[in-house]
Amino acid sequence: MSVWFGFCSKTRSSPAPTVRRRSSLMLFFLLSACMVGPDFKRPELSPEAKFTRNDPGATVSADIQGGASQSFSTQRDLPGEWWELFESNALNTYVSLAVANSPTIAQAEANLRQAQENAYVAGAGLYPTVTGNASRNRQKFPIGGGGASEIVANLNPFFTTYSLSLAISYTLDVWGGTRRNIESQVANIQYSQFQVEAAHLTLTSNLLNAVILEASLRGQIRATEEIIKAQQRQLSILQAQFRLGGVDESQVLQQLATLEQTKATLPPLQQQLVVQKNQIKTLGGFYPTQDIVKEFDLSDLKLPRKLPLSLPSQLVARRPDIRSAEAQLWQASANIGVALANQLPSFQITGNVGNDSDVFNRLFFSGTGAWQITTSVAQTVFDAGALNSQRKAAVAAFESSAANYREVVLTAFGDTSNAVSALKNDARALKASLAAERSARKSLRLTQQQYNLGAIDLTTLLLAVQTYQQAKINLVQAQAARFTDTVALFFALGGGWWNRPNAAPIRDGRPLTIISAVPPFNRKQIQPVNQP
Repeated sequence: MSVWFGFCSKTRSSPAPTVRRRSSLMLFFLLSACMVGPDFKRPELSPEAKFTRNDPGATVSADIQGGASQSFSTQRDLPGEWWELFESNALNTYVSLAVANSPTIAQAEANLRQAQENAYVAGAGLYPTVTGNASRNRQKFPIGGGGASEIVANLNPFFTTYSLSLAISYTLDVWGGTRRNIESQVANIQYSQFQVEAAHLTLTSNLLNAVILEASLRGQIRATEEIIKAQQRQLSILQAQFRLGGVDESQVLQQLATLEQTKATLPPLQQQLVVQKNQIKTLGGFYPTQDIVKEFDLSDLKLPRKLPLSLPSQLVARRPDIRSAEAQLWQASANIGVALANQLPSFQITGNVGNDSDVFNRLFFSGTGAWQITTSVAQTVFDAGALNSQRKAAVAAFESSAANYREVVLTAFGDTSNAVSALKNDARALKASLAAERSARKSLRLTQQQYNLGAIDLTTLLLAVQTYQQAKINLVQAQAARFTDTVALFFALGGGWWNRPNAAPIRDGRPLTIISAVPPFNRKQIQPVNQP
């Protein structure tokens, strides 16, 4: 049973004298099973918690790489290695290297091991502490001054004693403070476990986004270089015409200025490409000078056509950041019980048993043994309100964690809604960008023909070139957006860690390490309810 601010008690009729001793023992065990403080329950999800008002259906399609229609279904689940849905062997290999080499994941895993060891430390509080002592004492006693008798003066003033003993101390967990502390540490294990999953998800998502951006930049650079070559050819034609007197110098200078302006857009793109390549290497745990990463292109990736969409209840059970916030809330709840128990009397049993002798080989002879048992009760009488303030601080920490949990849940639902919306809108944007690029390319071809016939001036031709250049860049960016939107959806859904073979085993929605991290005792006492 658990109480907030009262005592655990059991009302019963007066026992007969013959059973008082047995009843006292039963009362002791009843008290030992008591835990003050609240039992944790996961906050209920609001009925208004939804990603979209209507079924998102499917996106529009475009006849180009990355333009496939994508459909959503709550019947599909996200695989643990979700990046394999992009069907790139080179990408799969590098993600595996990145996960193995990541210092961020290594740090999170070390924090998890630390949390597990702290739970062992807390669990040891349920058991007695036994200390062994062994000593040999050599001593000289005074034999008196000048007035001492001859007998005393002739005594050997030196003697030796030997001692072996065991000291045992045990603090009874009457109010459940130790068990609440264990619960707090177990909640910290859960927090650390999902921090590992969050680190894994963040790393893989950032790596995928960096690869997609690198591929996009490579496509933009390639498109810009093609336009530069076309403008260079046009400049050569104008220069030849100028030498023959066919055009004036202003047209040559105008074309030269346009060419240089286009060239000026190339170095920033190349610098962004260098940054992304280094980012990919850094995420993989490599240095910039290591030539390990394959050069990725958008044509190397395939857009997943069938997308999962979690139910709201599944999202709060799977998102690592939500589960981490839940674990913090659970820990704060347990800490209230610890603070309450600290305000109540503490009960301790201490004992000593041992043997003393002046001859070592007689240490275990009859008559050399001694023992002592002490029971004590301690209650803080005055501490200037420190313990009461600690309890209030624990309650405030719980309220803070509850607000943080709600904020994380709201953010998660917003992320998922944004990802679904972006997938649909950017699919339409890609279709429009493809139409714009094709129209701009056709317009440029016709404008070039008209210019060659003398029907239009150079300014009109240059405007058509600039329009096509921008349409080409926009198309590459729109293609990349379809891939990054898909990554964003997978990130928003939690990354599929629950389906990953090397993830922590899950029972009732919680890692088994949470249950097995502490020494043997009734673990049902520390399991929160309302787990998925």
